[in-house]
Amino acid sequence: MKIIPRDVPPRAAWALEQAGIHPLLARLFAARGVRDKEELDSGLPRLLPPASLRNAPEAARLLADAIAADRRPCIVADYDCDGATACAVAVRGLRLLGAKNVSYLVPDRVVDGYGLTPAIARRVQAQGADLLVTVDNGIASIEGVAAARTLGLDVLVTDHHLPGPALPEGALIVNPNQPGCDFASKSLAGVGVMFYVLLALRAELRARGAFDERSQPRLDALLPLVALGTVADVVKLDANNRRLVAQGLKRIRAGAMPAGLAALFEVSGRKAQAATTFDLAFALGPRINAAGRLADMTLGIELLLSDDAARAGELARTLDGINRDRREIEGDMREQALAMAESLFEEGEEPPPAICVFDPDFHEGVVGIVASRIKDKLHRPTFVFAASQAPGREGELKGSGRSIPGFHLRDALDLVAKRHPGVLLRFGGHAMAAGCTVAEEHLDVFEQALAQVAQEWLDAEALLRSLPTDGPLAPEYRRPDLVDALHQEVWGQGFAPPVFSEEVEVVSQRLVGEKHLSLKLRHQGQPVDAIWFGHTEPLPPRVKLAFRLEADEWQGTRRVRFLVEGAEL
Repeated sequence: MKIIPRDVPPRAAWALEQAGIHPLLARLFAARGVRDKEELDSGLPRLLPPASLRNAPEAARLLADAIAADRRPCIVADYDCDGATACAVAVRGLRLLGAKNVSYLVPDRVVDGYGLTPAIARRVQAQGADLLVTVDNGIASIEGVAAARTLGLDVLVTDHHLPGPALPEGALIVNPNQPGCDFASKSLAGVGVMFYVLLALRAELRARGAFDERSQPRLDALLPLVALGTVADVVKLDANNRRLVAQGLKRIRAGAMPAGLAALFEVSGRKAQAATTFDLAFALGPRINAAGRLADMTLGIELLLSDDAARAGELARTLDGINRDRREIEGDMREQALAMAESLFEEGEEPPPAICVFDPDFHEGVVGIVASRIKDKLHRPTFVFAASQAPGREGELKGSGRSIPGFHLRDALDLVAKRHPGVLLRFGGHAMAAGCTVAEEHLDVFEQALAQVAQEWLDAEALLRSLPTDGPLAPEYRRPDLVDALHQEVWGQGFAPPVFSEEVEVVSQRLVGEKHLSLKLRHQGQPVDAIWFGHTEPLPPRVKLAFRLEADEWQGTRRVRFLVEGAEL
């Protein structure tokens, strides 16, 4: 591993410091591209205007007309956390704005697959809806939209995924990544797109005289859900997304959140009053996702829609149990899949440029997580496949992929599809995460084709694992109050949490729990405790470490501890 200090533009850091930002935060923000204090303003008035999102005003008019006519909208969701929160935001928001007959439908990962399909369109019509609204899906649902239109349903697609060569015909589409959309934030999550549609709808209803600015419904009550979905979907936290997340966290910390979120904080042992993006990403998000992976995402959506604390607590405990099952299945699969991946190359050799693994016993609900773990360990684009369990899909394999910087996974799949027509039955996704379906008989062809693209696109530098860091930590900044201040900020994809790096002296080291390295270090002449989770190899007496900061309590005193992320050996 190569530890690389981030470049800190001195003029930007100085300007932020002069504007009143703490010197440490000024340095961190400047290294992440912030040039002006205004970029750090998380106030709601600083959000990009809804009217700048292509077709949002038209969607608002469609929905306003539907509310006036007492039509029956049905929300077609996705089965991950972004889709679940987007569904809850849509249902809650439309009801807040006067809709009386809102229902929702969430596909089953195994039976239905991803997105709006003709079968789902028929189910929507069968339950009496006359307006179909997708959230976090639909941009690639050409057949599903066509079927819905044939059935007489109006269709509003709200999505954020990259479109294919053709768009669904006959649908009104709101997606910042569709052709012709000039919206400045291309990184909105699905839940963010739906929130923006609701903002546009409220403006339309206000213009129609349904209420004025003083009496209008408060959509900011939805921001905790927007924050959760945005962080859990690992979209880039650009300035606009950071504002959405910051506003959501502000309300969570004040206790102003749906009962379901409060219940999730409780079952995960996290304190809502000190909520961070880390809590959303690693405590709440996985528990919602577990429902879609192993059970039925209806559980997760019902939790997010519940205003009854007792019911929410019951659902949260159910999701917590499902998540424990998910971790057990994932752990077994991860060990097996990693062993298979490591068998692809000899000890001491470099891994192949891309990795594909499949076993008939793999569970399709956790292939994405396992692919992510292998990618983290071997630093290669990775696909993990499981046999499809859907009726009529015998012989098909469903794969989930995760990538590394410099390798756009969806574009790679597109190139594979062009070079080998018919090998990919379906595919879609983003730069860093994508999914595809192949016939089992074509898996070898896909594996070779993906490796060929990786070999062409990835040079030696891209294949070398590197860890960007924020350089040395001045000892005067090693204080619990400063660590707390750091944790209050919005960090995540594209706005990485602070990781410092420098050479330290290893005073002592020992294994704890048989898989974690507990360290006593000397940092700039002063003693500090550290731990490296999941690492068992001993360190030399002096070593360059990359580390995050944690404030914990020991014998009644708060202290700073280093959480080691890597070492340059």
